[in-house]
Amino acid sequence: MTTHQIVLIPGDGIGPEVAAATTRVLQAAEAPLRWVEHHAGVAALETLGEVLPEGTLDAVREHGLALKGPCTTPVGKGFTSVNVQLRKRLDLYAAVRPVRNLPGIETRYQDVDLVVIRENTEGLYSGIENEITKGVVTSLKVATEAASRRIAHWAFQYARDRGRKKVTVMHKANIMKLTDGMFIRCASEIREEEGFTDIEYQEVIIDAGCMKLVQDPTQFDVLLLENLYGDVLSDLCAGFVGGLGVIPGANIGEQYAVFEAVHGSAPDIAGRGVANPLALIMSAVMMLNHIADTRGDETCRASAVRIREAYNQALADGQKTGDLGGTLDTEGFASAVIERIEG
Repeated sequence: MTTHQIVLIPGDGIGPEVAAATTRVLQAAEAPLRWVEHHAGVAALETLGEVLPEGTLDAVREHGLALKGPCTTPVGKGFTSVNVQLRKRLDLYAAVRPVRNLPGIETRYQDVDLVVIRENTEGLYSGIENEITKGVVTSLKVATEAASRRIAHWAFQYARDRGRKKVTVMHKANIMKLTDGMFIRCASEIREEEGFTDIEYQEVIIDAGCMKLVQDPTQFDVLLLENLYGDVLSDLCAGFVGGLGVIPGANIGEQYAVFEAVHGSAPDIAGRGVANPLALIMSAVMMLNHIADTRGDETCRASAVRIREAYNQALADGQKTGDLGGTLDTEGFASAVIERIEG
C-alpha cells in the first residue's frame, strides 16, 4: 500500500489543537498518510523569523499536498496574508468551498448543496496599492484572459466530474466592463469551445445574486467568481449551513494543492481545547478524495467515506462542540468521530 507524504502546517491560535484532533481521526480511518510538519504564520514568525519560510514552500513543492490549520492575518497593518502568499507562490489558482447542510445542525435553510469556486491569484488581491498623495490611495484590480479561461475550464470540468448540472458566474460586468466583462466572456467561450454545453450556464450580477442566494440558495449549484467576490460569497454561503466551522476548503493548482480550515485562528480560545475541529476534518476528507482522483489510490477514498459517514453520524447523534450548541471539546468531538469509525 502506498503511503502519501503530506505537509502538515498546524497554523496559529487554535490551529495546532484542531490539527492534532484531525490527524487522530485520519489515523483511526487508516488513511495511508505520513506527516511532514512545517510552519507558517505567527508560529513561523516567532521561531524562524518569517511568516512563510521558504522551507515550508519547498516541502509543499516536494510532496505536492498540504493540510493547513488557520493562520493569523493582521487587519489593516502588519504582515501580508499567509494564505494569499501561499496561493500566489504555489499558483493555487482554484479555491473550492463545498457548502451543504449537515445532519444535526439546524439552520433556517434546508437542502443546501452548492460549491463556490473562486479564482485565487488575481483581482484586487494582487495587492497592488499605492498612496498617491496623503489621504489618496489607489488599488489596482488585475485580470488576465489566461487566468479567466483557466478557472472557467476548471469550474466546468469540476461540475462535469461530480455530476453537477449548472455553473453560475456572478460578476459586476455592468460596471467593471473590461475586467468582469472579460471574466464572463471567457467563461461563456470555454463552455462553447470545450464542449461543456451539457452543463447549464448562467450569468448573474453579483448584487442581485446575493439577494437570490439569501432568498433560496437551493437554486444554485456551482458558483464561479473572481477573487474578491468569491471570498465574500463563500463566507456568506457558509452562513446558510452553520458557519465557517462546518465548511471545508481547498486551494488547487496544476502541481500542488493545500487543504485548509477556512475559519480564523481564534486566539481568544486558543489553548482551551474547545475549538471545533470539524472544518479541518472535512478538509482532510477533501484531500483524501483528491489523492484518489489524482493518484488513483482508492484506499484514500475508502478512508474518506468512513470519516464522512462517521462525522455525519456523530452530528446526527447530537455529538457537537459548543459553537454548534453541544457540550464536547475538541478532543471529545474527535473521539466521537473515531468511535463511529471503529464501531
